[in-house]
Amino acid sequence: MAIWNKDIETMPREKLEELQLKRLQETVNRVYENVKPYREKMDKAGIKPDDIKTLDDLSKLPLTVKQDLRDNYPYGMFAVPMEQVTEIHASSGTTGKQTVVGLTEKDVDIWAEIAARALSAMGVDKNSVVQTSYGFGLFTGGFGAHYGARKIGAVAIPTSSGNSKRQINIMKDFGSTFLCCTPSYALSLSETLVDMGFTKDDIKLQGGAFGAEPWTEEIRQEIQEKLGINAYDIYGLSEIMGPGVGYECADQSGMHINEDHFIVEVIDPETGEVVPDGSMGEIVFTCITKEALPLIRYRTRDIATINKGMCRCGRTFARMSKPMGRSDDMLIIRGVNVFPSQIEEVLMKTEGVAPHYQIIVDRINNKDMLDVLVEVSNKDLTDEIKSLEALSKKVSAEILSVLGIKANIKLVEPKTIARSEGKSVRVIDKRQLH
Repeated sequence: MAIWNKDIETMPREKLEELQLKRLQETVNRVYENVKPYREKMDKAGIKPDDIKTLDDLSKLPLTVKQDLRDNYPYGMFAVPMEQVTEIHASSGTTGKQTVVGLTEKDVDIWAEIAARALSAMGVDKNSVVQTSYGFGLFTGGFGAHYGARKIGAVAIPTSSGNSKRQINIMKDFGSTFLCCTPSYALSLSETLVDMGFTKDDIKLQGGAFGAEPWTEEIRQEIQEKLGINAYDIYGLSEIMGPGVGYECADQSGMHINEDHFIVEVIDPETGEVVPDGSMGEIVFTCITKEALPLIRYRTRDIATINKGMCRCGRTFARMSKPMGRSDDMLIIRGVNVFPSQIEEVLMKTEGVAPHYQIIVDRINNKDMLDVLVEVSNKDLTDEIKSLEALSKKVSAEILSVLGIKANIKLVEPKTIARSEGKSVRVIDKRQLH
């Protein structure tokens, strides 16, 4: 696999950290001068830009959260005048006002560069045909992959999400060799492929970049087997820069963070204190080259670890593990911290069930109830009551051993759980609806 920008991606760590410090100092000066909410936060904390003398001093700066963006909706966190902004994106805004993201022309160029690094690490070159089935719109997903493919010189097909039969026909007719979408939609497309009477041998896909929702190693194996490809993890979030903030290489041993553009920290989500290297915690990013929205110490809510050791691919960038969940999506059930990914891992290791499930949490008579709807993988099983009972007990016992709490397993027929063309809805917490 090629390294798109060898000078940067394999830069010795000492030199990389010198570059980070220089860019950090410039950015902190700029936000202090141009972003009133940051200036007020820093003044309140008694911090001036000149206090940032080493990378360790970054932890002196206040943390930024999504609510800061909502409180200053829409443009109050921008560091440049609107005439310099060339593109606007926004989050879905499902729990309040949308978080609005602005990009200058230089920001878009950087985004294309980091996405090109990501796709190159996954085998995309100028001979590739990249089908992007992330949504195109205010969501950043589709654009990042599209810009990266174009930067490399590959053929970019912006199919967006939805209309799965059309997606398969495009894949076949246009000779797509690389797919970009959510992992749950990749699995959905693999089902559509079979429903249309085709097999993985009827398409030319070789690889894919999947992200925007948590997914496990077991889901990776499922995608690789069903589509006959190498499935790679890609990481990003709208507020920082969309897809390309982090990316897997052929080694598939963690996602390389583009550290010349982003400084990554790991904090204890409860205390906000930085934890030692290699410890699990909440990922925090600081943008050090962005012009329009240079966020400082932005809390992602993603729980993961960071490995700063050199990768076998030769890249020196720190690697981020797959997020095991989110600190704000974490379910507390009967006092136990539960991440949906833990339940997914159990299901993926259990023969007889499909990788489609839904977790429903409710509170009845002041007691938390955990229901897990799971599709059986074999339609014949739905007629065998004894087999179903045995399978249900097996899944329940496995979840009990992993989580320490009992779950009510409800097995359902294949394809009865709603499929998503974007981010899948894995959890319904009815306790929040009462």
